[in-house]
Amino acid sequence: MAGLDVRLPASDPLVSGVAFDSRRVRPGFLYVGLPGTSKHGAAFAGKAATAGAAALLTDVAGARLIESEGLATPPVAMVEDARYAMAIASCRSYGQPAQAMTSLGVTGTNGKSTTVLMLAAALDGAGRRVGSIGTLGFLVGGEPLELDRTTITTPESPDLQATLAMMLDRGADTVAMEVSSHALSLQRVAGIRFDVVGFTNLGRDHLEFHHTIEEYFAAKARLFTPDHADRAVINGDAEAGRRLLQQAADLGLPAVSVGFSAGCSYRVTQWQPSGSGSSFTLVHPNGTIEAAICLPGDYNVVNAATALAMIDQAGLDMSAALPGLARAVIPGRMQPVDLPTANGSAAPRVYVDFAHTPQAISSALDALNHPALASARVLVVLGAGGDRDPDKREPMGRAAAQGADVVVVTDDNPRSEDPAIIRSRVLAGARSAIDAAEPGSRLAAVELLDGGERRAAIGQALRLARPGDAIAVLGKGHERTQQLDDETIEFDDVEVVREQWARIIAEGKS
Repeated sequence: MAGLDVRLPASDPLVSGVAFDSRRVRPGFLYVGLPGTSKHGAAFAGKAATAGAAALLTDVAGARLIESEGLATPPVAMVEDARYAMAIASCRSYGQPAQAMTSLGVTGTNGKSTTVLMLAAALDGAGRRVGSIGTLGFLVGGEPLELDRTTITTPESPDLQATLAMMLDRGADTVAMEVSSHALSLQRVAGIRFDVVGFTNLGRDHLEFHHTIEEYFAAKARLFTPDHADRAVINGDAEAGRRLLQQAADLGLPAVSVGFSAGCSYRVTQWQPSGSGSSFTLVHPNGTIEAAICLPGDYNVVNAATALAMIDQAGLDMSAALPGLARAVIPGRMQPVDLPTANGSAAPRVYVDFAHTPQAISSALDALNHPALASARVLVVLGAGGDRDPDKREPMGRAAAQGADVVVVTDDNPRSEDPAIIRSRVLAGARSAIDAAEPGSRLAAVELLDGGERRAAIGQALRLARPGDAIAVLGKGHERTQQLDDETIEFDDVEVVREQWARIIAEGKS
């Protein structure tokens, strides 16, 4: 534990692994007692000892709890910041696997998953063997690793380091991972020094945890320091990105900008929608390349340009990565759902996307409103998650009304909240935008519906759609379950779209 501000026990035991859950302790492990929302992890030190823990690490409060209750424990090390110490101990326990690979980390409100999987697909296509970590799972060479997940995006440090070690053992020479604001605030990636880090954008999200946009920005900004990275690629179109570029300069972290803006180090030009995808030119410090992706939308073009710039900044070959990038399909990220014709009429174009912030909703709907896609109308189905930042619900509704002709408000993952109350706030936001619109404008003519339960709402949108219309089903994306008050049910938006369309076809034939 050298290098940590730690009060070591008299003995210096060897440890073979790290766990912060006493139920996951194995003989020889270091058990970390963390402060919890209802109980301190040190209260379970006795169970960890019974399971064979070789040592215990905790903070001052945990050490006092152990002493006051007279718990029988292995040697105890006391630290000021138990989460930081756990991350460093996990790095060392697993042999610092990230340092043995080219390590790429991406943060931002929207686009993390897309950029990470674009990195993985592009580099896999160029002959690298890539491990990817994030909301969409753990993959090596495109094949999933079946592992327990402690969080939805960036795992807690012991699990993260164990996953990195497994990826290295399976031949990965590169890792691309999402780095969430929670992970940075909770020290999950402490001890990892990335070759290149990327920033996509900043929008309103997770304020139930960070409380203010400024705290949220500060959490993400922690990644852009010389302690965490060798180089950075930052979205130069965004105000938050420009702030990060200045921070990097002040701290001496080499950083480049990417985007549409004049002056960006990696500048996107000649962007054109092409079918359900996009093509663009990327002007970079050493020349120009032509690229294509399977996703619509200028924001996805910037995600792709960010991936290419990160590849270049890591000293890898951008040109070799282009074929893999062109083939990258991202589950639940503007994912097209192919539907058969219904009673001789063409099916609407349907896209499933994870957009669950006002910014992401606007971006997804802007993509479908592009003249090149020639959508007759745009319909959107969306809801807002329960037990999350409630003040983004009205802005989500406004964004939906501003970008669609028909807005069907439904349930997302209501969790412990009343779904009708959540819907009412989204509906109120949409209604405020419609009421404020100029008479005769497109916005004033938006059709606004309370769709209720999600399956019925998706069916309702499909029935309202006409040939040539586009439907965006937003909020859940790749998720295959829905979290209700007292249960979690199977629910996959892509499959439900297909199921509801098949029902409409059957009704037409009966």
